[in-house]
Amino acid sequence: MLHRYLPMTEEDQQQMLKTIGVESIDELFSDIPERVRFKGEYRIKKAKSEPELMKELMALSAKNADLKSYTSFLGAGVYDHYIPVVVDHVISRSEFYTAYTPYQPEISQGELQAIFEFQTMICELTGMDVANSSMYDGGTALAEAALLSAAHTKKKKVLLSKAVHPEYRDVVKTYAKGPGLEVVEIPLQNGVTDLAALQQEMSDDVACVIVQYPNFFGQIEPLKEIEPIAHAQKGMFVVASNPLALGVLTPPGAFGADIVVGDAQPFGIPTQFGGPHCGYFAVKSALMRKIPGRLVGQTTDEDGRRGFVLTLQAREQHIRRDKATSNICSNQALNALAASVAMTALGKKGVKEMATMNVQKAHYAKNAFIEHGFTVPFTGPFFNEFVVKLNKPVKEINKQLLEKGIIGGYDLGRDYPELENHMLVAVTELRTKEEIDTLVKELGDCHA
Repeated sequence: MLHRYLPMTEEDQQQMLKTIGVESIDELFSDIPERVRFKGEYRIKKAKSEPELMKELMALSAKNADLKSYTSFLGAGVYDHYIPVVVDHVISRSEFYTAYTPYQPEISQGELQAIFEFQTMICELTGMDVANSSMYDGGTALAEAALLSAAHTKKKKVLLSKAVHPEYRDVVKTYAKGPGLEVVEIPLQNGVTDLAALQQEMSDDVACVIVQYPNFFGQIEPLKEIEPIAHAQKGMFVVASNPLALGVLTPPGAFGADIVVGDAQPFGIPTQFGGPHCGYFAVKSALMRKIPGRLVGQTTDEDGRRGFVLTLQAREQHIRRDKATSNICSNQALNALAASVAMTALGKKGVKEMATMNVQKAHYAKNAFIEHGFTVPFTGPFFNEFVVKLNKPVKEINKQLLEKGIIGGYDLGRDYPELENHMLVAVTELRTKEEIDTLVKELGDCHA
């Protein structure tokens, strides 16, 4: 048996061609000029039987450095965290993993309630009033926040801290091209946003100030000091935040943030080659009708029973295109469900304990590096990531670490030329004291 499914037969093909009124497959492409059609043979392997193909794919898969066989200290936006086993059990139920947009509430109460709970928990973590039902990832959520700010303030300049994730910054710049927004990057001072430089760039045409909390280097930005600068000339204050860190940090909402976005990957979503993820988007109530994506609201039916419905859908599919808040056409409901189940399984106390373990283990690692003679350039408070200076290229050292069964930290020289030979090390609650000590020892050997 070569197939696990029944392929299209010649008869099926002829029936379809007849139905659409053409004689052959070639006739379907008759509008394409002959001179641009590809006539040769594709340079691909010949088809294999299913057992042969499975053997080849398994051999390729075995070459991957997975997190079950390797110890990872790589973060930079995607983290190796504890995922309760109940998460996979729930999201594997067919009524969830096959669900589409729940337009019909009478048959979608489970899906709608799951999204509603996600929104509620995000609001509790961020200290904001309203959260949407999720977005693609943290980067696109941040870009949408910049667009919302520009539309709301009717201003064209975005001040973006260089301590924001480099990929997030690239996405913001790409989104900004359409409406013609000017993106100005604010330099760094000791691993956080340079407040003097930020103050100097502020003007009455600034739509928003964007910072990350904790930032890309793991450092804690001084939101209390940034907020009055952002709001002084009626700009908006946008914060991208790791939701797990908010288990121990004061939420951005308490510092007057207008929009808080981020990626829910730390809750119940595996690293899985960097995606898919689940972005969240939370705002103060004044911006509720301008939030991109969709919202789920709680209501009662005609018998007074609790129920859930899609509400305030300001997408272009539902209203005139020129009135739409965004062209986002979908969300990450299954990953949002995973995050909801993970947060529910952990509970408020568990989220705080998990976040605290990240802080404690990362600080233990930092101190161990300092004791072994390494330079840790940034001195401010941090969450679960910090920067270590090395005397060799990070790429070279990471190759040596991989041979020892360790996935090293992120090479900051890729995005920050001034930080060449600097490694961003992530330490989550899953790393043990022995694993941390081994990393420090092996890095010391590579570093020597």
